[in-house]
Amino acid sequence: MSPLSRSSHALVTGGGRGIGLAISAALSKAGATVTVLGRNRATLDEAVASGAAQFAAVADVADQASVKSAIAEAAARQPIDILVANAGAADSSPFGRSDASLFQRMMDVNFMGVVHATQAVLPGMTERRHGRIVAVASTAGLKGYAYVSAYSAAKHAVIGLVRSLALETAKSGITVNAVCPGFTETDLLEGSIDNIIKKTGRSREQAIAELSKHNPQGRLVAPSEVADAVLWLCGEGAGAITGQAIAVAGGEV
Repeated sequence: MSPLSRSSHALVTGGGRGIGLAISAALSKAGATVTVLGRNRATLDEAVASGAAQFAAVADVADQASVKSAIAEAAARQPIDILVANAGAADSSPFGRSDASLFQRMMDVNFMGVVHATQAVLPGMTERRHGRIVAVASTAGLKGYAYVSAYSAAKHAVIGLVRSLALETAKSGITVNAVCPGFTETDLLEGSIDNIIKKTGRSREQAIAELSKHNPQGRLVAPSEVADAVLWLCGEGAGAITGQAIAVAGGEV
């Protein structure tokens, strides 16, 4: 993939940690100007200080007004060419104990967060007839997992959105894709590991093995591997790739 230039402005939601931080660092290293968006100012400032990003914007992706305002401010500084809608949350619960508020919370963050960010950047991309939109979904959007029905439903919705929007934008110079990581070594996964330990009494090693067994390679995915897939989709060489949901999961899907 050709290196990106500083004239390319990438905005990464949830870009201050985990997969989002790895993506921000990869885009910045490739030459793009990167703005990280999230709720925690200190985490975002750390990303900027580390060189993973050049600017930070504070907003809750579930709040349309705050996302619209933050992205407008970032776009006024430099038009946004790349959106990586990465922000997400994963709450687990048996379906019988998953109430409406859990489903709403998972949809607000994991699905509507993608919608809000995309609606904020799409008019400018359409006007300039160029753009890259990448949603970080999950293998949970391609298959089911027990005890995360709300999360899985939200990620399935993201992939449906990607496929539909790709058709609407196909002649506009904009591509819309999703990457679908399997279980990845992040602080978000640490919560799942702690949950397994708490509920089953297993050791940390056993909990990790329980998650790794889904991956035919027998391991967790590295955030950098997800970032590499996103980086390729953001480059000129991926101009014919749109409407895809690419699994980064060691052959699981």
